[in-house]
Amino acid sequence: MIPLDPAFLAYSPLNDAVFVINIPQVKFGLGSTKEVGYEAKRLGVRNVLLVVGRKLRGTKLMEEVRSRLESEGVTVNITDHVRVEPEDTELVEAYREIKDMKIDGFVALGGGSTIDTAKVLNLLYTYPADLNDYINRPIGKGISPPGPLKPMIAIPTTAGTGSENTNVAIFDVTRLKVKTGISNQYLRPSIAIVDPLNTVTLPPMVTASSGLDVLNHAIESFTAHPYTARPAVSNPADRPVYAGSTPIGDLFASEAVRWVHRYLKRAYADPYDLEARYYMTLGASVAGIGFGHAGVHVPHAMAYPIAGMLRRWYPEDYEFGYPIAPHGISTAIPAAYAFRYLSPFAEERFSAVVRALGMEPDPGRVGDQLFEYYVKLLSSLKVPTSLRELDFTSQDLEDLVKGTLAQQRLLGLSPKQVGRRDLEEIFRSALEGG
Repeated sequence: MIPLDPAFLAYSPLNDAVFVINIPQVKFGLGSTKEVGYEAKRLGVRNVLLVVGRKLRGTKLMEEVRSRLESEGVTVNITDHVRVEPEDTELVEAYREIKDMKIDGFVALGGGSTIDTAKVLNLLYTYPADLNDYINRPIGKGISPPGPLKPMIAIPTTAGTGSENTNVAIFDVTRLKVKTGISNQYLRPSIAIVDPLNTVTLPPMVTASSGLDVLNHAIESFTAHPYTARPAVSNPADRPVYAGSTPIGDLFASEAVRWVHRYLKRAYADPYDLEARYYMTLGASVAGIGFGHAGVHVPHAMAYPIAGMLRRWYPEDYEFGYPIAPHGISTAIPAAYAFRYLSPFAEERFSAVVRALGMEPDPGRVGDQLFEYYVKLLSSLKVPTSLRELDFTSQDLEDLVKGTLAQQRLLGLSPKQVGRRDLEEIFRSALEGG
């Protein structure tokens, strides 16, 4: 049962009693990719940029997408200038390559990195500017574009990020060695075509990481402070995309947690378990709708410097020639420790999470129960359970905390206000692994 927070019913001139859900258009189902040409034509797109990762370029799936588009009279240009875990410099280079093309719509075929790359290319192509103008404050200027972007179709090939349903694009700012992004009401794709069949070729570690991302999204959005905890806004345009937990977001998050608990290990063990792939893909989109307006908090804020500062770790199944902390892994490791730390400050909420994970909450031990669940889950998926295993040491503590403190847009959604000392304690535990 989802607990009703009395704050949902609170109103005063001091707080904001409004939340906004821009419900995305989602076409879901086995084989739905075949309808991409129909959707492009319906959106009035005649010249499309197909954004696809290098591993997918030339595959049967990519050729089918191109064929379906061309069968509807759509001219297709292709870019594979996509980096897994995008970087700001790479995004600018990709934009320079496509800025003189004739484009009136975008199709993203790939995982969250590909979809986020397409979002940024759409933004820069439609409203050319310095990328830093759009990056979230305090790292960038946080300027919102003046109006809608070009139509965009997102076709995810992983079951994790939910980027096909969100208003955010995440990437590394290389000069600062920190991950952040862009968030505004116009970034969300026009339509998401979510086809579980596109995920059956995912290798085990990619399945694990993307599935963990679903779990983190759902738990963080569910345990974020309520939307009424925000200060009142005098101008509706100033209301943030991430509102805090809402009754609607809770419904999406709760179901996503249950599906991950039931199906993630099955999808990891057997890529052709279509029932597991179906519900993991649906869970990713559902969690995306939930956190897309409610937001995420401490684990994601911690994950950004973890990913940005990584030096030498090379996970299985990610053969790109450079060290990488896949997003689901870089959020799941700190999540185990952050949730344990935060649970006493929102025990009713975290108790509901524990129930969704198939356990009976033990009063006073809810945080420990959730920590033990995460460690056991990560271990079963052959994912590290401490930052030490990612080659971080105590000497990195100061920079990890500093990078996390820069993510105030996320930290502000925590069920407990967290500062430097809180983060130092959580990071120490995550480094030590206990």
